[in-house]
Amino acid sequence: MGVHEVLVLGDSDLLVYQIQGEWETRDLKLILYRQCLYDLCQRFQSVEFRHIPRIHNEVADALATLASMLHHPDKAYVYPLHIEVHDQHAYCNVVEEELDGEPWFHDIKEYIRMGVYPVQAIGDQKRAIQRLASGFFFSGWSSDERGMSSV
Repeated sequence: MGVHEVLVLGDSDLLVYQIQGEWETRDLKLILYRQCLYDLCQRFQSVEFRHIPRIHNEVADALATLASMLHHPDKAYVYPLHIEVHDQHAYCNVVEEELDGEPWFHDIKEYIRMGVYPVQAIGDQKRAIQRLASGFFFSGWSSDERGMSSV
C-alpha cells in the first residue's frame, strides 16, 4: 500500500511501553507476539507508539463497536479506513455556498437574534431552524452584530 510511516495509538500503557522496550515483557505467551510486532515494525521507515488513556480514546471505542457489527468471510479483504480529524463541525464541510450570498448559519442567527424566520420558510423549515438554533448561543458582541458559538 506504500505506507512508510505508522502511528500506533494504544490505550494499554503496558503494551505500548513493552513494545517500545521501556518495560520488560515477562509473560511467555506475549513474548512471541512482541517479536512478531517487532518484525512487522521493521517493514516501515518510521513507527511511533503513543499511549492514549482510555477515557480519551473515543475513536477506538467507535471502531471497536463498528468492528463488532461487521461480519466478514475468513479471507475477505477489508479496505483500510481513512479517518480525517477537522477543527470545525462536520456540517460546515457539507454545506455548499448559499444562493443568497449569506453564510449557512444566517437564518439560524436571525432567528436567535430577532425571533424571525426567513420570509420563504414553511412549517418544516421553521421547525428545523428552531431545532438548529437550540445548539447555538451568542458568545459576544461587536458593533453591528453578535458572535455565535455552538453548544
